[in-house]
Amino acid sequence: MFGKMVVIFGVTNILWMVFAASQAFKIKISPEDRIFAQIGDSISLTCSTEGSFPNDPEIHLSGPLEVGKPVRVTCSVPDVYPYDRLEMTLMKDNHLLKNQEFLEDLDKKSLETKSLEVTFTPVIEDTGKALVCQAELHIDETVSVLTERKTTKELQVYISPKNTAISVSPSTSLQEGDSVTMMCSSDGLPVPEIFWSKELDNGDLQRLSGNATLTLIAMRMEDSGIYVCEGVNPIGNSRKEVELIVQEKLFTVDISPGSRIAAQIGDTVMLTCSVTGCDSPSFSWRTQTDSPLSGKVRNEATESTLTLSPVSFENEHSYLCTVTCGRKKLEKEIQVELYSFPKDPEIELSSPLVHGNPVTVSCKVPDVYPFDRLEIEFLKGETIMKNEGFWGDMDRQSLGTKSLKMTFIPTTKDTGKVLVCQAKLNISELEFEPKQRQSIQTLYVNVAPRDTTILASPSSTLEEGSFVNLTCFSDGLPAPKIRWSRQLNNGDLQPLSESATFTIMSTKVEDSGIYVCEGTNLAGISRKEIKLIIQAAPKDIQLTVFPSESVKEGDTVTISCTCGNVTETWIILKKKAETGDKTLKSIDGTYIIRGAQLEDAGVYECESKNEVGSQLRSLTLDVKGRENNDYFSPELLVLYCASSLIVPAIGMIIYFARKANMKGSYSLVEAQKSKV
Repeated sequence: MFGKMVVIFGVTNILWMVFAASQAFKIKISPEDRIFAQIGDSISLTCSTEGSFPNDPEIHLSGPLEVGKPVRVTCSVPDVYPYDRLEMTLMKDNHLLKNQEFLEDLDKKSLETKSLEVTFTPVIEDTGKALVCQAELHIDETVSVLTERKTTKELQVYISPKNTAISVSPSTSLQEGDSVTMMCSSDGLPVPEIFWSKELDNGDLQRLSGNATLTLIAMRMEDSGIYVCEGVNPIGNSRKEVELIVQEKLFTVDISPGSRIAAQIGDTVMLTCSVTGCDSPSFSWRTQTDSPLSGKVRNEATESTLTLSPVSFENEHSYLCTVTCGRKKLEKEIQVELYSFPKDPEIELSSPLVHGNPVTVSCKVPDVYPFDRLEIEFLKGETIMKNEGFWGDMDRQSLGTKSLKMTFIPTTKDTGKVLVCQAKLNISELEFEPKQRQSIQTLYVNVAPRDTTILASPSSTLEEGSFVNLTCFSDGLPAPKIRWSRQLNNGDLQPLSESATFTIMSTKVEDSGIYVCEGTNLAGISRKEIKLIIQAAPKDIQLTVFPSESVKEGDTVTISCTCGNVTETWIILKKKAETGDKTLKSIDGTYIIRGAQLEDAGVYECESKNEVGSQLRSLTLDVKGRENNDYFSPELLVLYCASSLIVPAIGMIIYFARKANMKGSYSLVEAQKSKV
């Protein structure tokens, strides 16, 4: 057993001597140093080396990766042996950049560092990709040595700062006390840092800020100079300069409302003089002609106000505001120019508009100044009717009233159109409102009443007690007003109604007469008449006989029939007989029998009738025969002659009396129903 143990110890010493011959290796034997083994057992001895392929490859870049700029990549494998068995590969993601095998002769036993170089131009898309360097040592697989190593490096591609720009607000030209804000921007990857500096007189830069925005307040003249913005990232920088100029602050004077103002006579005008840039100014006002100010001055801090109220002709001047600040003076001027245009034009018509009648229209513009700049124009609809300018009509400072007149003949077609009077104050060089005024009047052309008609319903001839509607129509523009009247016996009109329809609910005979309808409007009057007849049934018939109902043969007999209360009545006289009635011819209801005979005796009947009704009266006439007496005294002769004259005279008196008191009568002379 001891002998075998010695052998194992000898083998171990021999292996150690072999590897120790090359100092390039570090040998590790397991189990270490010495081991005791029983004869007949199995034993495992492990020998490993360190240093023949000890480290992963190393990747080196010639500089930062910048878009568009070539870069050299070096992959190194340090302390490799045997290097004639080494293979190196360089890849970008899965893309092969370069591969190399080191097949040169191994002339000495030593450790070597081998490298692989590749040059490429990075693009922005390379950011995040992996650069892989892989080294492989091709040795016998029975040797327990690590044969493959690799190193990975993630790519970060940069963009050098560029497009550096500066914006300045409010301006690069400043006054003392102003503030300024400067903003700087620069493109790059990674985003550049911004640094602000001011260039000193010796050319050095004085760092001011590390922010993109630089604000300077309460600027002084010594703050003038060149300000530098620099965008910086790991691979470069970009620089931009701007020059600020700070000037001495001067005070300014402003006058409002402006250098020229138009003021309406009678208004209040305020002229304000204000100062900026001076804390304690002093003010003074004057006119250019050194005439009195005619206004009130009020000073407050940096403002002075001159108030003119009310503005009159004496205020038409140039006013100057003088401001003193320390030893400096500034003066501003404002021109006050007057005008008067207070009211719209006034349109007047000489009379109401009537179709076909000439009318004069006047347009008056009151209290205008300067009226030599006034222009008046008449329009009907969109048609210019007349125009007049009052140029050169100004001889003094005063308010004037100007008028324009025209005459035209209106027609009904003008109704609804507008009559426009337009007045313009042509002062284009002055700013004021309004420069134009106008008045509008809508035309309503009247048409005198005409075609007046009356409608009687149910009729103009009526029975007493019935109702009647009298309706009046009249054409005109505007629609005529209707007025009803009744004509009295003396010709005067008795007013009845102002409605188009006049109604009598229960007529009476005394309602008969002439009724008048008048249609009136602004243009005139139209009149129409209607005769209303109210009828009643005949009554109060009087049937009389003269000299009496008993006469002698040969006498003259007058039979009269009258109806005293009803007009438009037919009177029929008859003599009754067994063989049939005989209609007598009468004159106005009077029948005269001259030389009465015995056969004239009998019953006489009078019938008074109209469309409403009738009434009868009768009497009996007795005619006696003459006595046989041949004696005829002179007295009887005289009496007879006188009676023969008196009886006709009485008949005529009765006839004319009836004619005077009756409105109508009928005669037996005419046909049975002849109407008087």
